[in-house]
Amino acid sequence: MIANLGLGELLWSLLVIYIMVMYFVIVIAVVIDIFRSDDMGGGMKAVWCLLLLFIPIITLIVYLISRGDDMGKRSLASAKRHEEANQEYIRSVAAPGGGVASELEKAKGLLDSGAITADEYANMKAKILG
Repeated sequence: MIANLGLGELLWSLLVIYIMVMYFVIVIAVVIDIFRSDDMGGGMKAVWCLLLLFIPIITLIVYLISRGDDMGKRSLASAKRHEEANQEYIRSVAAPGGGVASELEKAKGLLDSGAITADEYANMKAKILG
């Protein structure tokens, strides 16, 4: 069957597959944008989704024309929120004292002040480094 496929038919098939994939990518982007949008109520979101389901091509074109400018802004705002949440998480789990060097410095300070012995310092150093 594939052996009977000509170059023109192969290129046409690839073009059709490419257009179908792009169509589904756009539909997914629009659906994500519909649910990301804060300025629409639940009823309006449901209407857009139903229209996308029953009249897909026309609804996509209308949505992209009417709300396409704000799609990028909402996407950028969402990315910034995710980045801020990620940075906040990293700050919350990072070592508050500055890590290994700070721990060793504290242990050395305890040894120098006489609060711990040299053996205790060696044990603390082994725990910190190992």
